[in-house]
Amino acid sequence: MAAPGCTRRRFMTSTLSAAALAAVRPTFGALGANERIRIGVIGTGGRGVSKINTLRRRDDVEVVAICDVDDSQLDRASAAAENLGHKPKRTKDFRHVIDMPDVDAVFVTTCCHWHAIPAIAAMRAGKDVFLEKPSGHTIHECRLIADVAKETKRIVQIGVQQRSVPHWQNAVARIQAGEIGQVTAARAYNAWSREQMGGNLGNPPDADPPPGVDYDMWLGPAPKRPFNPARFHFGYYFFFDYSSGMTNAWGVHLFDVVHWALGSTVRSAAASGGIYVLKDARDTPDTLEAVFDCGDYTMHYSLCHTNGWRRFGSMDHGIEFVGTEGVLQINRRGFEMFDHEARATREPYYSESVEGNDTVRHQANFFDCMRSRAQPAADAESGYHAAATGYLALISYRLGRSVRWDAEKATIPGDPEAARLLTKEYREPWSL
Repeated sequence: MAAPGCTRRRFMTSTLSAAALAAVRPTFGALGANERIRIGVIGTGGRGVSKINTLRRRDDVEVVAICDVDDSQLDRASAAAENLGHKPKRTKDFRHVIDMPDVDAVFVTTCCHWHAIPAIAAMRAGKDVFLEKPSGHTIHECRLIADVAKETKRIVQIGVQQRSVPHWQNAVARIQAGEIGQVTAARAYNAWSREQMGGNLGNPPDADPPPGVDYDMWLGPAPKRPFNPARFHFGYYFFFDYSSGMTNAWGVHLFDVVHWALGSTVRSAAASGGIYVLKDARDTPDTLEAVFDCGDYTMHYSLCHTNGWRRFGSMDHGIEFVGTEGVLQINRRGFEMFDHEARATREPYYSESVEGNDTVRHQANFFDCMRSRAQPAADAESGYHAAATGYLALISYRLGRSVRWDAEKATIPGDPEAARLLTKEYREPWSL
């Protein structure tokens, strides 16, 4: 509901946004058993099991294969699938899943360093892919995934689920309709306390891998290192060998929304930060501030994992779009819009909240697109641009200076040291 005093301009754009939104809401209809979509899940940690659990409302999708290097995670995934009445085959090698003729699509929900290789192999094998974010572990990987998706004409959905959620769609439509005027700045943040981040990883000694773990397969293309519990499972997020810290493992959600609303026009990135508080085994920053020159607007991103202070609303993340006529603030619970004249009272003229499961909607969009062969809400190309933004910030952070970006050529011009960080070395026998 619009607040009292809503102008005709606001009412008209609200109506137009709602009409446009109705055309893109996903369909949840179930089909007959003979038309089931058969899924293989590669990577059955927390995110993989969560995706299995969200299928409980659908009788047109069946999990026929699960893959993980850890027997304990395979056990949990088996139990989740069996609760749905599915009886998936188990394997520790993703290639077995891709080779199965009865698999129509794969969910790639592995550690980040294991995203690109199975995703590309699956596309080349004629399978559609639901790929967790960021789409790859480097800018080069993300670009290659988008290129192979286009070449093979496979449906690839990146796990930035805001794209399938009504209030995000409505907010983006309003921004693009000019309701807050020309947007000159977008300010995104993610703030989690030390406790929310799982506390201190510590500095445990190297040890033997847990029973039932194929550690060499877990490392895959990453450098050969002794097993260390701080680096395993959830801890992997905080090591450059396997991930990007939360700058891109989570910030990519926010970068994607900004690009969606304003265009992916990054020209340079400058970032600074460090490991100021969480002085444990990690090598990714607990604090980072990044500024991006996007041509017609500036984007600022703030990462703080030492204090969970909320900038607005009641969530640990959000984006503020600043326009010449007003401001829009948004996170996963909803959004509010403010007139420029309301800067003293901070009273919104429009607000919208949301309920429901974002992942359910995003998966539904993926399944719908598998049937229609239309592009999904978060295709591989948009996933590339969102992830490239976060990786540019991290390249700047690691080098201690700003970097320029040539989006057309997908390179950092005149800076060989920075350009080397667009890709990585792969441990044999794994490569792209």
